[in-house]
Amino acid sequence: MTMRSYVVGGAVRDALLGIPVKDHDHVVVGATPEEMVKAGFRPVGKDFPVFLHPRTQEEYALARTERKTAPGYHGFSFHAAPDVTLEQDLVRRDLTINAMAQDEDGNIVDPHGGRRDLEARLFRHVSEAFAEDPVRILRIARFAARLPEFTVAEETNALMRQMVQAGEVDALVPERVWQELARGLMEIKPSRMLAVLRDCGALARILPELDPDAHLMQAIDAAAGHAYPLEVRFAVLMLALGNSAPGLQALAEVCKRLQALAEVCKRLKAPNECRDLALMTAREQGNLAGAEALTAQDIVALFERCDGFRKPERFVQMLLAFGCHARDAASAAHLPDALAAARAVNAGEIAAHQADRSAIPQAVHLARVEAVEQSLQQRDGARMPFLPQVRKY
Repeated sequence: MTMRSYVVGGAVRDALLGIPVKDHDHVVVGATPEEMVKAGFRPVGKDFPVFLHPRTQEEYALARTERKTAPGYHGFSFHAAPDVTLEQDLVRRDLTINAMAQDEDGNIVDPHGGRRDLEARLFRHVSEAFAEDPVRILRIARFAARLPEFTVAEETNALMRQMVQAGEVDALVPERVWQELARGLMEIKPSRMLAVLRDCGALARILPELDPDAHLMQAIDAAAGHAYPLEVRFAVLMLALGNSAPGLQALAEVCKRLQALAEVCKRLKAPNECRDLALMTAREQGNLAGAEALTAQDIVALFERCDGFRKPERFVQMLLAFGCHARDAASAAHLPDALAAARAVNAGEIAAHQADRSAIPQAVHLARVEAVEQSLQQRDGARMPFLPQVRKY
């Protein structure tokens, strides 16, 4: 059998959509692992034969079939052999728009109507085998965030609901849930991911604490529109947990929200930087909403609680996350200037003039309060209307 290679999946889809292609995946038909190694390819696949091209380092996988052997997305057995056809390889893929291939002459192989669904802007599953892998639900949701003009075909959404009801989503490991969730948050319209997960019932299994109302949808898309980093987008998402009246919650309610948020982060195994920013933003949300009324002493205490002197970038990220949710983001607009003023205080110089070393922290604190006070006065002065001076005779 003659060995032939094809570009498959996302590269074909994106090229047809006119989207820049980032990565090329290849399927090789009619070859054995030994023949691939002899041709200079480097084997890297653990579960099935995948090789890196000796020059481009792009992935080349041998055509394969797969069979469900156990619940969850790990429960599969794979069969790769020279007699596995391209069509057999493509039928195991998730969506019709991802089940197209392009041969070495540029011809498109489309056995499942992928081009038709591209034109109709539809996510449609290739076969009933879709139901064997719950990760595909997360992938469709992520694709929806990347291609927001696409909708999920009715029959595919029905199949996804059946998968949720059968408990397939419950078998997903936290690492994979986080991976797909984080990638979806970084797409151009993350609200579409939340909507797809909600509509099929998966969101209630993955994030039962979250109710993606219109305000959250607008806030998370605003974060994406500003191209904010993942930490900020995740903090925006987590601000929606039990959020009733920002700035008016009792201390017990705030503590309850923070405990619930910490449990979600632990369950998802969110990275520390995402967890820390989300917790800090939720904790300080009320203070930021009422920042106009904070005294210089209050503001410096806020900086100290948030470790703003050592990590000013994270403090600014908190303000960005707050701004996506706040009805009046301008309430905290003066805090970056106040932080800059407080950080400009020369702690070393103050320490050098203190005979009592134990008095240094308080002296630095007071100097920072004074610096913030001056910053607030300058801000208030800039706000005052121009008053003509009356000439005295």
